[in-house]
Amino acid sequence: MRLLIVEDEKRLALSLARGLTAEGYAVDVVHDGREGLHQASEGTYDLVILDIMLPGLNGYRVCAALRAAGHEVPILMLTAKDGEYDEAEGLDTGADDYLTKPFSYVVLVARIKALLRRRGVGAGASPVHVHGDLKVDTAARRVFLGEDEIALTAKEFSVLEQLVLRAGEVVSKSEILEHVWDFAYEGDPNIVEVYVSTLRRKLRAGLIRTVRGAGYRLETSP
Repeated sequence: MRLLIVEDEKRLALSLARGLTAEGYAVDVVHDGREGLHQASEGTYDLVILDIMLPGLNGYRVCAALRAAGHEVPILMLTAKDGEYDEAEGLDTGADDYLTKPFSYVVLVARIKALLRRRGVGAGASPVHVHGDLKVDTAARRVFLGEDEIALTAKEFSVLEQLVLRAGEVVSKSEILEHVWDFAYEGDPNIVEVYVSTLRRKLRAGLIRTVRGAGYRLETSP
């Protein structure tokens, strides 16, 4: 999943980015409200972590502008303030959740996972995806093939996750790059092929099909 952090406290933003990258997310960071609005509007993000006190535009205005433009990306607002009025204002502008600084990193990750589980699939949807003998738990980030648990790196899991969430559909190489690697990645786009090849070795060769000229498809038949 690809996240955008809009936070002007650079040390905090970079610390969060490092931690979330280690969790397997692709993370982009900007430090200004106007740039955050531009990035969130132009990029394809699964979630935005948005500070309220920002230069350029504050978080309330960024959130309101995104919602007014029809963007439905989940937004988790951060603020050093506290109080019902601030929370109400944040939620009234369209934010999905609210966290007051200082906060526990563990709580932040839990909130992010909860919002991503709800995203587009309803609050009661299961995070466990079963396709034949393949079982992928996107919340616990565990993969099973039959009775065996398969150990994957964070990036390997993220690539598989993109295919699992759209099982049976063709997912292009550019879509995988966009969601698994951040916008600063300037390496060889064939890196996707490398990870797909590794997944085939660890799982099963026929599980991920190459659709020539289009991308990859996770087979859903048993």
